[in-house]
Amino acid sequence: MKWAAAAMLSLAFVSVAVAATHAGRDATVKARQASMKEMAAAAKTIAGMFDGKQAYDAAAFKAAVETIRARAGPALVAEFPSATLGAPSGAKLEIDQARPEFEALARHIATLATTLAAKAERAPPGITDDMRMGPGLAMGGGSLLGKRPAAAEADPAKLPAEHLLHLILQDCSDCHSKFRQKAL
Repeated sequence: MKWAAAAMLSLAFVSVAVAATHAGRDATVKARQASMKEMAAAAKTIAGMFDGKQAYDAAAFKAAVETIRARAGPALVAEFPSATLGAPSGAKLEIDQARPEFEALARHIATLATTLAAKAERAPPGITDDMRMGPGLAMGGGSLLGKRPAAAEADPAKLPAEHLLHLILQDCSDCHSKFRQKAL
C-alpha cells in the first residue's frame, strides 16, 4: 500500500510539473503573438502615413517606431525559446536548427528600427521629401539577375525613413517565410 501511495504522489507531482510547463509555454506563445501583433500594427501605422492612408502625426510615427524598436533584436530572440517552438504555435522548429540566421534577422531588424527611431526623434511636423524613398532606391530585393547586395548593405543612417520601414518589412517577410507556419 505504501508503494501505491508513493507512486500516486509521484504521478501527481509529474502531472503538476507537466501542467506548469504547458501553462508556461502557452503564456510565452500568447505573449509572443501579442508582441508580433503590436509590431504589425505599428508597421501598418507607419506605412499608412507614408501611403497617405493615414494622416501623418510625428508623435504617432515616433511611438510606432519605438514599438518596433523595443520588440526587435534581443527582445525578439527572447520570445522564441526552444520549448515554445513547433505546433500548436506558428513558430517552426527550424528556428533552433538555424538559430544564427534567425538571430541575425532579429538583430538586423533592431539595427534598422534603432536608426528609424533616431530619425523619428527628429521627425518634422509633416513628411518631407528626404523621408521618402524616392526614385532609384533599390529595395534589396531581386531582379532577373538576382539580389542586389549593395542595397542591403547600405549604411542605414543614410537611408530615408520610408526605405528603412520597407527594409524592416522585408526582413519580417523573410523571417516569416522561413520560420513561420500556420498555427493549428
